[in-house]
Amino acid sequence: MPNPLYNQLQGSQIGNPMMQKLMEFKKTFNGNPQQMIQQMLNSGRINQAQLNQYIQQTNEIYKQLGNLMK
Repeated sequence: MPNPLYNQLQGSQIGNPMMQKLMEFKKTFNGNPQQMIQQMLNSGRINQAQLNQYIQQTNEIYKQLGNLMK
């Protein structure tokens, strides 16, 4: 049985554009994410602390999206 919040987001103006943008990004993304991150670290564009923070934020978003899909 789908999550009630997921059902609400499916029909809302907030949920659909966000999910559409994520799906479009997934379709159009080219490249190796690990290689891109390593280049950003090597060039100084981001540092290890920032990367750790981004990983933590990404994991939380992924967890929340996973809960919506249940």
